[in-house]
Amino acid sequence: MIELSLIGIGTGNPQHMTLQAMDALNAQDVILIPNKGAGKDDLAGLRREICARAIQGEGPRIVEFALPVRDEATKSYRKRVDDWHDAIAEIWWQNITAHLPDGGKAGFLVWGDPSLYDSTMRIAERLKRLAEIKLTVIPGITSIQALTAAHAIPVNEIGAPFTITTGRQLRENGWPDSADTLVIMLDGECSFQSIAPQGVEIFWTAYAGMENQISVSGPLAEVSEQIIATRAKARAEHGWIMDIYLLRKS
Repeated sequence: MIELSLIGIGTGNPQHMTLQAMDALNAQDVILIPNKGAGKDDLAGLRREICARAIQGEGPRIVEFALPVRDEATKSYRKRVDDWHDAIAEIWWQNITAHLPDGGKAGFLVWGDPSLYDSTMRIAERLKRLAEIKLTVIPGITSIQALTAAHAIPVNEIGAPFTITTGRQLRENGWPDSADTLVIMLDGECSFQSIAPQGVEIFWTAYAGMENQISVSGPLAEVSEQIIATRAKARAEHGWIMDIYLLRKS
């Protein structure tokens, strides 16, 4: 039997690792690390650094594998993502069976928390169709927690709800009626440009929780261009960027 552990590692800062996550890392036979290719090598590097700090003794084997890319020619967003997840699951299975032919424990390191805008659990469910798999999920510090800590703000107003959504949803559907506070994730296009800026504050952070963390906040009408320029510069310097922001109607 395969025991598959999805281990939340926080936002890339090794100090965000929980004791539970560290114990889980040390208990694996194999840790599988995806490599997204040139320009994003340091994402795999951060995972390796976390392993180096957390694993004691000889520890599990570290195996890296190349991730497939989404086929942007597929018009349907849902089908494009489903096909991509199918391809990732196939590569997972190839690596698991190659390195654990008689069964054992395999671990994947998941940015932030596996439950929040991450598809690792959905991909793992695909593997259950192929074999008997025991799935364990270890929670991790989320980018939302790192964002609010960076700005020293609570995520919600007193007694008020907030909505977590994506840049694509904000662009296509506008500000939802569900709350006056939005947390925007997975936004590669600075989708805050699609809303009227008057009366809106933004709290933006890139590389949240990491050593190279960058934060900008203020009235959206005043800092929008600064965020766009800062984001572009950081992406050019690092070859990749992870950012998140909170919007609040004042």
